[in-house]
Amino acid sequence: MAATANGEGVPLLTARTMADVEAQAMASGAVSGGWLMARAGEAVVAAIGDRWPAFARAPARALILCGPGNNGGDGFVIASRLQERGWTVTCVQADPSAEMPPDAAAAREDWQNRSDIKSFSDLEGTHWTVDLIVDALFGTGLTRALGGPFAELPAKIADARSAGTRVVAVDAPSGLCLDSGRVIGAQAVVADLTVQFAWAKAGAILGHGPDHCGWLDLRSIGLERWTHALPDDLAKLVARPDSPDKRAGAHKYGHGALLVLGGPPGAGGAARLAARAGLRIGAGLVTLAVPKAALPENAARLDAVMLAAMPDAAGLAGLAETRKATALCLGPGLGLGLGSGSRARVLAALETGLPSVLDADALTVFADAPDQLFEAVHEKTVLTPHGGEFKRLFPDLAAQLADPVTTGPAFSRIDAARAAAERAGATILLKGPDTVIAAPDGSVAVHAACYDAAAPWLATAGAGDVLAGLIAGLLARGWDGPRAAATAAWIHADAARRLGPGLIAEDLPDMVPAVLRGLNDTPSGR
Repeated sequence: MAATANGEGVPLLTARTMADVEAQAMASGAVSGGWLMARAGEAVVAAIGDRWPAFARAPARALILCGPGNNGGDGFVIASRLQERGWTVTCVQADPSAEMPPDAAAAREDWQNRSDIKSFSDLEGTHWTVDLIVDALFGTGLTRALGGPFAELPAKIADARSAGTRVVAVDAPSGLCLDSGRVIGAQAVVADLTVQFAWAKAGAILGHGPDHCGWLDLRSIGLERWTHALPDDLAKLVARPDSPDKRAGAHKYGHGALLVLGGPPGAGGAARLAARAGLRIGAGLVTLAVPKAALPENAARLDAVMLAAMPDAAGLAGLAETRKATALCLGPGLGLGLGSGSRARVLAALETGLPSVLDADALTVFADAPDQLFEAVHEKTVLTPHGGEFKRLFPDLAAQLADPVTTGPAFSRIDAARAAAERAGATILLKGPDTVIAAPDGSVAVHAACYDAAAPWLATAGAGDVLAGLIAGLLARGWDGPRAAATAAWIHADAARRLGPGLIAEDLPDMVPAVLRGLNDTPSGR
């Protein structure tokens, strides 16, 4: 993702918010719609040259697909600028005589003074044999499935891409909901490059957005000075965090004590991963409590992590006090079913009031009684479900995410996580490449492991257990839930990027020190 701001809390805009900012900018008299359109078209041409330098050096052939609104106006500007650089350009519009907004109409008229406009019905196979296709059809304005003359476009563009044509989308690939990253209807255009302006839109980060956008390039067109016009409730990208360094002169208890609850013999790997991660992120000391029968197995695998016999639910508070615990981590390898005592231990842990991470089994054990869990959690609790666990705890919200999208804006992972956090009264970290962290107060952060920050190697068993331990370690150090979850998600993904192919979960805790050292270096831009 090019030209991404690295400041704290970079907002993710919705289509409606972007339109409001543009309207306020034009209402101020400082900019005009035509000026913004010219800047946008020029920015797209610059992005094309930066992405494919051969296009900047030598003219090529382009097919520009222009929509009926201002996005289509951007397309006509792009066509004019490419033609001025010597390109052979064909412009297409569903109805070249249809009325357009004034600024877009002016851009179309400028093009018509240079060349003609074809309708989609005029297109022949040879028109698709070009070097570049620009999708300037709908941008942020699409709220319905592609139909009519546009219904076949995704398939035709896909065929062109297969033959080597590069595809650029202006604001959004047509058919993609820019609020959710979900496809409206049956299909959407798949682009090689998507150019957006001023701020990234949520749909380019969420869901299938990265798959359809290809490469995301953010370009300034002079709107950033209206940041004050953005609403406070926008989701924000997780920025590069500050290093959670330890304080000079402090002793181990000054950096918190984490208590991790593990499971029976043969099932201890997940809890060990969480415990090691909590220690690596800087908790002063970590204790892993497991059933007595599992103590030998864990003693053979651990040194710096201390061990304790797992008490029953009634004895959990006493163990936490004895070990001076400042945070708890429950779930990885804890065990399922009422017979395991896991549900009772989770409830007892929550009764202590200590900051707690509930992951994996600690969530699944409440699949048949989520309300019991929600009644017990408190604001210092962090729930870390993946998609399946989220579905078990919040079936109605998961169903909305799974329902086919017929109109936009569609229900998004941001919407789902925010509603879940409000219902549970706890911080929710909804795992995925687009990890969404929602707090009970409605604030939302999104960790975007996509584009140049992708970390596909995290799709491996045990990676989520490490993430739970990282969050819990930061909670033990006194961090609040949303900050701990966001920072842990960033560190977790950066560790995976450093390790790369061949990563297994055991590698992640040992990579954390390198990530923490890197946080003290010059920012990387991620």
